[in-house]
Amino acid sequence: MGDIKYITIKGAKEHNLKNIDVRIPRDKFVVVTGLSGSGKSSLAFDTIYAEGQRRYMESLSSYARQFLGQAEKPDVEKIEGLSPAISIDQKSTNKNPRSTVGTVTEIYDYFRLLYARAGIPHCPKCGKVISKQSVDQMVDDIMQLPERTKFMVLAPVIRGRKGEHVKLLEKAAKSGFVRAIIDGSMYELSEEIKLDKNKKHNIDIVVDRLVVRPDMERRLTDSVETTLRMAEGLMKIEVINADGENEILNFSDSFSCPDCGISIDEIEPRSFSFNNPFGACPCCAGLGFKMEFDPDLMIPDTKLSINEGAIVVLGWQSCNDGKSFTNAVLRALAEEYHFSLDTPFQDYSDEIKDLLLYGKNSRPVKVHYKGQRGEGVYDITFEGLIKNVQRRYRETGGETTKAEYETFMTITPCEECKGKRLKPTALAVTIADKNIDDLTRMSIEDLTNFMDNIKLTDRQMLIGGAVLKEIRARLHFLIDVGLDYLALYRSTGTLSGGEAQRIRLATQIGSGLVGVAYILDEPSIGLHQRDNDKLIGALEHLRDLGNTLIVVEHDEDTMRAADYIIDIGPGAGENGGYVVAEGTAEEIMKNENSITGDYLSGRKKIPVPEVRRKPTGWLTVQNAYENNLKHIDVNIPLGIMVCVTGVSGSGKSSLVNEILYKKLARRLNKSRIKPGHHDHIVGYDALDKVINIDQSPIGRSPRSNPATYTGVFDMIRDLFANTKDAKARGYKKGRFSFNVSGGRCEACRGDGIIKIEMHFLPDVYVPCEVCGGKRYNRETLEVKYKGKSIYDVLDMTVDEACEFFANVPSILRKIETLKDVGLGYIRLGQPSTTLSGGEAQRVKLATELARRGTGKTIYILDEPTTGLHFADVHRLVDILRRLSDSGNTVVVIEHNLDVIKTADYIIDMGPEGGVRGGTVIAQGTPEEIAECENSYTGQYLKRYL
Repeated sequence: MGDIKYITIKGAKEHNLKNIDVRIPRDKFVVVTGLSGSGKSSLAFDTIYAEGQRRYMESLSSYARQFLGQAEKPDVEKIEGLSPAISIDQKSTNKNPRSTVGTVTEIYDYFRLLYARAGIPHCPKCGKVISKQSVDQMVDDIMQLPERTKFMVLAPVIRGRKGEHVKLLEKAAKSGFVRAIIDGSMYELSEEIKLDKNKKHNIDIVVDRLVVRPDMERRLTDSVETTLRMAEGLMKIEVINADGENEILNFSDSFSCPDCGISIDEIEPRSFSFNNPFGACPCCAGLGFKMEFDPDLMIPDTKLSINEGAIVVLGWQSCNDGKSFTNAVLRALAEEYHFSLDTPFQDYSDEIKDLLLYGKNSRPVKVHYKGQRGEGVYDITFEGLIKNVQRRYRETGGETTKAEYETFMTITPCEECKGKRLKPTALAVTIADKNIDDLTRMSIEDLTNFMDNIKLTDRQMLIGGAVLKEIRARLHFLIDVGLDYLALYRSTGTLSGGEAQRIRLATQIGSGLVGVAYILDEPSIGLHQRDNDKLIGALEHLRDLGNTLIVVEHDEDTMRAADYIIDIGPGAGENGGYVVAEGTAEEIMKNENSITGDYLSGRKKIPVPEVRRKPTGWLTVQNAYENNLKHIDVNIPLGIMVCVTGVSGSGKSSLVNEILYKKLARRLNKSRIKPGHHDHIVGYDALDKVINIDQSPIGRSPRSNPATYTGVFDMIRDLFANTKDAKARGYKKGRFSFNVSGGRCEACRGDGIIKIEMHFLPDVYVPCEVCGGKRYNRETLEVKYKGKSIYDVLDMTVDEACEFFANVPSILRKIETLKDVGLGYIRLGQPSTTLSGGEAQRVKLATELARRGTGKTIYILDEPTTGLHFADVHRLVDILRRLSDSGNTVVVIEHNLDVIKTADYIIDMGPEGGVRGGTVIAQGTPEEIAECENSYTGQYLKRYL
């Protein structure tokens, strides 16, 4: 048993791994590193994690397994000494708008429990503290009803619970009750009542039916007491009105406001859940926002008049065409309300704007319209653009049309709950004068201080002591991983990959498991150097509990802190998949073959540029106040490479992605998006387009590949269509596409693989037996260019294609840029779904480099070094400088100091994250930033210059 100190892997061949054997020490902090695409993730996730997960699932019963989907066995001979594996990666963040930082970390669940058990309820209307009602008070209230009013005394025994409830109904019948109201309908208890056991039901037993008379007090008191006993302190009085509109009065011997007559339901943890109908705001169903049509998107340029095409929303684009019906409607309105369709929209009075947008004070107008079927006069009351478009959106059936309408909508806070997501009754419960929403809006740091110093009564302490302990512990874990600037209400969909991963890390530390293999994927993404030590501390804490940590990482600090490093390489893709070096950081540095060792030891360096280039002009963002930005003006230089830096949560993304990119995209690319809050951006006349190069996949289907994305495949097909063979057979360019019938193999429809569905086992993909996985039919493959068929060309790596097309400049130019960005190893026809995030981003960069630039483009990149090794970062820096050499502007949000030191200009945000961020600390060249005392970035940058 002495050898279980290692996880031993024999013969790993998954993806590009070359049949390697690895021994990973258990209960240690192990970093797996190597170039992008060298096979790190194949080893850590697709081999070790997949096998750990599969073995765990094999141990479950076959009944349980059918719900889990199938885990494929990785391509490996054997793995010994494996613990149960938990993966904390970036892709698994929940984009569901109902998922928040509070729900993911479970802190919100503890708060719900605390508020339900120790909270003080207030009346949502008048704010008085609410206490319970006695039987006498209830009877007095009912006696206040007008004389001769008929009413029923109901016992609400079941509220929103699933089941058939047969026993309960039988028991009620035996106790002498005759009727019950079930889901709003009256039933006799003597008849057979069948309820759907999978639906939620509400059952009220009718205890008594009375008419208000002075002498009924005794009987009423008896009925009230019986009801409260049956329904655990709750009672409903249904007042029967002559007009058929019955009124319900709620009573409880627990909570109700005597002044406003508001009774609130028994407070339970679900009353504070915005994912449960008992707690959620009924208007927005607990989302806190709604999708509404936005006048700014429907009329993007208010300097134009209606006749010049100011209105661009679907269904109204033709309203500046004199022959259209919409134009006839607007002409009739203009005549009736005395305004001109040639006046710029912004110059209309508020009355006219309200009329056009909302149909305010609209009266019938006569519309003269001459169409293809003759002419006529129609009486129309104009409902307003927004109502009209809402109606069209509701009534349209087509998904594409709906999606087109949605581009004119924005997310606006719900008008009922103002974005707080809960019912007013839940928001009226307080602890230490704060309701649950107030707490979720504090930053984690402020919330921790509040919870540590909270003053509670003795009774509240008795009830909530254990819960408070849990809440405090979890908040401290979040601070430990450097997330003190987040707030619990933040939706998980708005977090960066690194933030989401660190939240899951904090949750795992909180769970305190031992003997688990944790597999992490670059947890340092999006972390400023300053917070790196916190993260490494958290990882070491997990290891010290007795867990194995396998971290795929490129960060220098993390490597130096690790107990053991495994370097996979030497190249990427086909040229990778071997273990180049393993051992401690010192041993890796001594290894001459390891590229990682070269950069760690300083044998290789990313050079600092000789000169910092001077800006050719300036863009000024005026009064930016999106998220946490503090009404700042920011000058952004043009024509050079600019880095926006700062600690996590300091407002970099709000400034660059929300304001700068969206505003420029709207102005230059005519995109339909709404920029973040700011006044103006001055100086964008010097630009002609904005391009955002992110790490999203370049295509979602296996049919998309680097050749189709960069557009080089079109040229290759032209080349094949011009060969003698193709002309002799009369083949056009379309014959060489695997997406349309003609040239493709029809058995697999040009996929090259066929999916065979296996019950109880994962789907199996087999090469198509007709074309042998070549995607084309025989006739197409007989057409050769320089002895190669179209399939052979798609199967070439970029390096091979560069040699093959050396004499075709137009094609070579596009493929060479792929080689320049370090993707020489990928195949031209490699499905884009198999590319990593870093590879997809570099394909986009290559496509941009291949375009003939105007020198007026602005490129925006958000942390492009994600997933990149030192050597890849070196390449990336060269590309970014090439992009900005021709006069283009490159704006990069980045924490990687190797990229920051090569920038021409830095804008440093801060000083802290969250509420204490949102200002510009320093601006200037890297040398100037390094001299700035208050800049955290400057302090770390000094060592690199």
